[in-house]
Amino acid sequence: MRRYALFIFFFTTYLSAKAQDSTFVKKLADKLAKATFSGDTKTVVNLTYPELVKLSGGKEAMQKLITERTEALKSRGVLKFDGWVNQPGPFYTAGNQVHCLVPETVVMFVFNGRYISHSYLLGVSDDQGKTWTFLDVGNMPGNVLKRLLPNFNPNLQIPPPTKPTFFPDSAPQIGG
Repeated sequence: MRRYALFIFFFTTYLSAKAQDSTFVKKLADKLAKATFSGDTKTVVNLTYPELVKLSGGKEAMQKLITERTEALKSRGVLKFDGWVNQPGPFYTAGNQVHCLVPETVVMFVFNGRYISHSYLLGVSDDQGKTWTFLDVGNMPGNVLKRLLPNFNPNLQIPPPTKPTFFPDSAPQIGG
């Protein structure tokens, strides 16, 4: 009976720790998503996996790149951005890191409707889950991912992002 009680204790402690990790990862991913959609490039860069920031030329260069891409979308008719993240998937050990996928929904509003697509953020922890940074892996080429994360666990499968689906507004909006 004592063995059974110990097993239950450790099992529930393990599940509680995993649930807590999922909650923490989702909270940080939410913060990243909100910063992305509001144009807070400083927060976006601070929550981005440091090796990707380096590959992008550093913090200032990455902030500039994000701003340029956002402005390019706006010049093509995107009025605003929104979206959300869902619960992270399972945690995977990858060398001395922990990885998990966080599903993300992105909404781009245009004058007559909105485009919705689904993609993934990859959460990366270098300290067993105490801190997390993220990479948008929806359209990331495999060779770039391998360069950034040489110990990537092949059991973690990254599904392809969905193509944006257009949802027209029932009536055209006038003004902004």
